[in-house]
Amino acid sequence: MPRALRFGKYEGLGNDFIVVDEDSSADEVAARGAVALCDRRFGIGADGVLLVTRSADGVPAMKVLNADGSNPEMCGNGLRCVALHLAILRGVDELAITVSTDAGLRACKLTRQGDQGIVSVDMGEVRSTGKQTLAKDGETHTLFLADAGNPHAILFGSYTRADAERIGPVIEKDPSFPKGTNVEFANVHDARIDLIVWERGVGITLACGTGACATAVVAREQGLIAPTGSIKVALLGGELTIDPSPTGRTTMVGPARRVFVGDAT
Repeated sequence: MPRALRFGKYEGLGNDFIVVDEDSSADEVAARGAVALCDRRFGIGADGVLLVTRSADGVPAMKVLNADGSNPEMCGNGLRCVALHLAILRGVDELAITVSTDAGLRACKLTRQGDQGIVSVDMGEVRSTGKQTLAKDGETHTLFLADAGNPHAILFGSYTRADAERIGPVIEKDPSFPKGTNVEFANVHDARIDLIVWERGVGITLACGTGACATAVVAREQGLIAPTGSIKVALLGGELTIDPSPTGRTTMVGPARRVFVGDAT
């Protein structure tokens, strides 16, 4: 008989997560499986599971499990949720903390009011990695590739959610991306980007922090947006502020919220 799994349900712009302290519940997560936990009808329901533990040198660490059970290298919205989770556990309203991820160390600064917070994250170096043309199902797609600690393929133009649902899975699983890729559909106007994301291992999500960063960096490099200043990225779940620095490092600012806590039996 499995033990009760203590968890917190968090969201960042509608990208939702089951947050679990691994030290006490890792075995239960492994036994139940991320797919079952994330099931929106028979489980808790979420885009992914975030395991919070400590690295070998004592730094707080985040491990991400997608809704399909895969393990992505990085999750920007998830990282904001983890920072809020740590602030709540410590009972503080201001927190500056470094979190270890599979993409490296990420510094976070948080201001909290109750179960909500605004989090600024140093997302590290977000890089444009080239351009690729992909012909699929009678359509030719021009992809701008980027690395935000995880892979991204970005399409610029006027795309609908229906377009993203049709094209996203085809690109995500194309053999040219042996580990799969996140796919961004970006409409750039003025100093703003409207963005729909097909997230690897999940599908359409209401927000994707790494996708917003990758798209902002590439849009600036391609001259599609002003060469300086912060960039507003409007996702299906709300807005992030992205600031690609000339040094190559990128800052993301956005909200996180604890929705509820519970025990899964």
